[in-house]
Amino acid sequence: MSSHIELAEHVDQAHGALLEAMPADLLDLSDIPAARDRLRALFQALPQQVPAGIDMTEQFVPGFGDDPDVRVKIYRPTHVATRAPALLWIHGGGMVLMSADDDDEKCGQYAADHACIVVSVDYRLAPETPAPGLVHDCFAALQWLQTNSAELAVDPERIVIGGASAGAGLAAGLALFARDQGAPALAGQLLVFPMLDHRNVTDSSHAIDDARVWSRPANLAAWRAYLGDSEPDAYSAPGTAADLAGLAPAHISVGTLDLFLDEDIAYARSLNAAGVACELHVYPGAFHGSQNFLQDHELSLRWAASEAAFLARCFSR
Repeated sequence: MSSHIELAEHVDQAHGALLEAMPADLLDLSDIPAARDRLRALFQALPQQVPAGIDMTEQFVPGFGDDPDVRVKIYRPTHVATRAPALLWIHGGGMVLMSADDDDEKCGQYAADHACIVVSVDYRLAPETPAPGLVHDCFAALQWLQTNSAELAVDPERIVIGGASAGAGLAAGLALFARDQGAPALAGQLLVFPMLDHRNVTDSSHAIDDARVWSRPANLAAWRAYLGDSEPDAYSAPGTAADLAGLAPAHISVGTLDLFLDEDIAYARSLNAAGVACELHVYPGAFHGSQNFLQDHELSLRWAASEAAFLARCFSR
């Protein structure tokens, strides 16, 4: 995948129709505030519905060190167990877009499907907050969840962290940061096409420049917004981490038409080489985020089933 790819030439009819329906400049990050407005309008046009039987609340938890408090959203099944498993979820958006509010339906569905408590982190965004502030916000939420597990009716030994895209990259960085801070062990890492490596040197990182999806120009702009001119540590760019030992089991999923394909494959290999059980799922013909919009597609159903099986295994310990 060393050259540019025309997405429309490599997708099936359903994925092609989805592409056609997307605004041509949806993820053009040449103007980040404008991109935020476009994405907000898209989500407002697609109202989210939290499943019945799920109570959704929110609160602010103490920030890391001298950082400001962090807003979290909590999704709790009405009849949840007294020591329920929990998923700490981190939303996507290239570290510069979106909020926890945009994943209400997703988080509510996780809570309903797995009888678990979901805590979603509304971390600060770049460029207003540079690295490593976003990882610190996620760690603050994890600390709060672990420290207050009894009050929240959460089993502290069955906490999984997860996210999509930038959120999955932040989850991977959080796993490293929590390990090095001496935090309690996690039960798993659910990493959905994680954004891991600021260097953008792989073949697949050059392949996608379509602004309807997450593209090379968007990725370069997002990393610049988060890092500025500084060189990141492994918490902010986990794809550069030298030591992955001692992390929780991981599940990585990515499509063949995703610019993160190569770095995600490399990270899965590195995790396994470090003795961390990591399963990797690559879906032919899927582009970044397509499974969220084509939920009844055969490929998306397999994708969702694999993630659900992984969470079920982590939660059954």
